[in-house]
Amino acid sequence: EPVIQLEPSHPPAGSPDATAQYLGALMDGLAGGGLRHLVFCPGSRSTPVLLAAHRHGGLRLWQHVDERSAAFFALGMAKVLAEPVAVLATSGTAAANFLPAVVEARYSRAPLILLTADRPRELRDVGAAQTIDQVNLYGSHVKWAVDLPLPEASPRLLRHALATGCRAAALAREGPPGPVHLNLPLREPLIPRELLEAGGRVERGLQGAGRAGDGEGTGPGAVQVRTGQPVLDEETVAALAQELRQVERGVVVVGPQEDGALFKPLLRLAGALGWPILADPLSQLRRPRPEGFESVPLITTYDAFLRVPEVAKRLAPGGILRLGAAPVSKALNLYLERHLGAPQWVVDQAPGWRDPAQVASHVLWAEPRRLVEALAQALEDGSPADPGWAELWRRLEATTAAVLAQSGEGEGEGTLFEGRVFPELLPLMPDDGLLVVGNSMPVRDLDTFYRGGKGVRVLGNRGASGIDGLVSTALGAAAAWPGPVALVVGDLSFYHDLNGLLAAKLHGLRLTVVLIHNDGGGIFSFLPQAELGPLFEPYWGTPTGLDFAPAVAMYGGRWVAARDWAGFRQAVAQGLAGDGLTVVEVRSDRAQNAALHRALWDRVARAVRPVVAEEP
Repeated sequence: EPVIQLEPSHPPAGSPDATAQYLGALMDGLAGGGLRHLVFCPGSRSTPVLLAAHRHGGLRLWQHVDERSAAFFALGMAKVLAEPVAVLATSGTAAANFLPAVVEARYSRAPLILLTADRPRELRDVGAAQTIDQVNLYGSHVKWAVDLPLPEASPRLLRHALATGCRAAALAREGPPGPVHLNLPLREPLIPRELLEAGGRVERGLQGAGRAGDGEGTGPGAVQVRTGQPVLDEETVAALAQELRQVERGVVVVGPQEDGALFKPLLRLAGALGWPILADPLSQLRRPRPEGFESVPLITTYDAFLRVPEVAKRLAPGGILRLGAAPVSKALNLYLERHLGAPQWVVDQAPGWRDPAQVASHVLWAEPRRLVEALAQALEDGSPADPGWAELWRRLEATTAAVLAQSGEGEGEGTLFEGRVFPELLPLMPDDGLLVVGNSMPVRDLDTFYRGGKGVRVLGNRGASGIDGLVSTALGAAAAWPGPVALVVGDLSFYHDLNGLLAAKLHGLRLTVVLIHNDGGGIFSFLPQAELGPLFEPYWGTPTGLDFAPAVAMYGGRWVAARDWAGFRQAVAQGLAGDGLTVVEVRSDRAQNAALHRALWDRVARAVRPVVAEEP
């Protein structure tokens, strides 16, 4: 009878040695797939994963304490680097605290890798402490979720760990990017005996038995995943170019997106068509135009003048080309929805579907920049069908900008107008600066009052548009960005993520925070809830009466209360030029702020009505 060949013996499954080898192979796979940074919080069950990351040597480890803040920190890094960043938590509710950042990563398309330590299967659903159901914990908010096997050191399982790491990193970063989840069941004892006997002394990059590849994770065992960007064939591009050419009065709308290299080909395309570009503040397009493209209308004040019904009606488009996520501006979104009769081409990566109002007539699954370049080339020999169309948008932009430049007139004593923060802040930032903007009112004021003119990159959490994790997102971005970083955030958002400030102290990060403190939820003063009389303040205004100066001092930061705009400029300039954490508080009155905004919109309406009335 044939002799059955048995594999050589290996450490028992789940033993410390088997776990170390399996997790070492997993780290090789993750690093081979492009992982360079791992953010972690302390925990017992996650110990073997952290030790494997430490032994790897090719990963930079970032310590945190609060899992929710840690996940948003990793999110900020992933957005700036456009590469996978991992975040590690121990079992139980620690892993559940990743969820808000996971949701944001899913909808803002950030490559996040979630590593959650778990109890082995025999301890699940039997009442074991610090044990919850972590299988598919994040549901549909992740692109891929795997409950890994109990670690083994057999060649087959080591190959599985290596391939899983490579696959996770590739899935996180590719089309469209998003979060992936690896759940890791681990059995006690958690620490190899030799490491305990050595008192924890282990060199970074130490080669582990059974690991694939070298200490950098780039050895021959790593699976090299190669992908390509989806493109439309020449015939389809030619047909699309002809469709666009037939539109007499079209517009290009660019929502939040990260590709700064899209700017020049988009200017070429819009110039060939004679269409204006409506550039969202997070589109990376509100910057100086390259030489030769000064005549292309780059519209930044649409949020103000599209509020005027006569203007929005007069600007009925013959067609709309849309790129990026949904714009911040409600007025612009209503404009897109109002003109259902016009064809709307939405460009996105497959299988993306960015059409919240369901008004798209065509969805183009292709890499946006390559498609725009192809269209610009196909249309460059033509001439605009209606030169007066672009001129009308240009006149509205100039008229509105002149009114908005007067923002803040009528400010009361001791109160600074929130809408003036960005026109005061952005000129202070160098071209290599990064601006992170909070949700609710800050991003809307950025949309209305910032016209651009600088090379500053602008980042926001507009996937799910929550107020949580904004401080940590900014600090994660600061950890990856080489130049100065500023965050503009409201007081409720700041309070919501105070724990995140610890990262600035732990890692010596440089961040200037402009804290707009109106003692509550400022955006609700613009919504119908503001008309509910005595119910408004306790239920929606939600004043806290907090003084944040002691909290900033606790985290080693510098606190400055700006009493006027001269003091604001001085404090911000010092923060951007200095090191560490600086928080500059801008005090505002919610009711007065809303009144100043409305008065400004009324002045815009009076100014732009004659412009459209003059048009035939």
